[in-house]
Amino acid sequence: MIRPDPSLLVSIHDVAPKFESQVDRLADLVARDMAEPRFAMLVVPDHWGSSPIRPGSPFAARLRAWSDAGVDMFVHGWFHRDESTHDGALARFKAQRMTAGEGEFLGLDRATARARMADGRKLVEDVIGRSPAGFIAPAWLYGDGALAALADEGFALAEDHMKVWRPATGEVVARGPVITWASRSRWRIASSLAVAAAARAALPRRPWMRVAVHPGDTNVPALRDSIVRTISSLSRRARFARYRDLLPATGA
Repeated sequence: MIRPDPSLLVSIHDVAPKFESQVDRLADLVARDMAEPRFAMLVVPDHWGSSPIRPGSPFAARLRAWSDAGVDMFVHGWFHRDESTHDGALARFKAQRMTAGEGEFLGLDRATARARMADGRKLVEDVIGRSPAGFIAPAWLYGDGALAALADEGFALAEDHMKVWRPATGEVVARGPVITWASRSRWRIASSLAVAAAARAALPRRPWMRVAVHPGDTNVPALRDSIVRTISSLSRRARFARYRDLLPATGA
């Protein structure tokens, strides 16, 4: 059930075997102030075609244990890598400027997007023994084909930079920008730190706030410190929530 008090949603992106040690560090960072695991993991079935999640593997067993403990598991693309040729200036801008070649679902046609979503859903279900919480495209980038496929596949929730919605109805259930960090360059690091500092002052006024972290964040001490301070600051004035709280009681 959706509560009226301010709520904080925390997610760990790019969960894949190749990033296992970084994911462990991120889980420790984001859960410091949580009485129990109240965060989400965005699972990439085969990151860049070089890190497949295999049912029955030790990493798959860890995913199931996290899920059993209460972590919401999302399908996060399939490869995460963008291999599409983009038509149109806006799509090319998003592909080149908003991500480092990782907007996998930005240029896919409907059939290809749906097939990868369905395969991702099946893998995650096989691993954790339950339906995933939803689908979130890599880099939060969706093309028209991906948006149409979302409606076809019936995922309970989806998310982009500015909102969380229910694909079946299009209803927006949480609105506002997600706080995230970028480690690819010095200016991106500096910009991330500045945005997070501003958000610590501004976002507690919102009913739903979102924080997202990535494996690369663990390599920069200043980003690690900012993540801890941001989550701690926001959670003093908001409860930790799960994405499933955005669903009707009958679907939670």
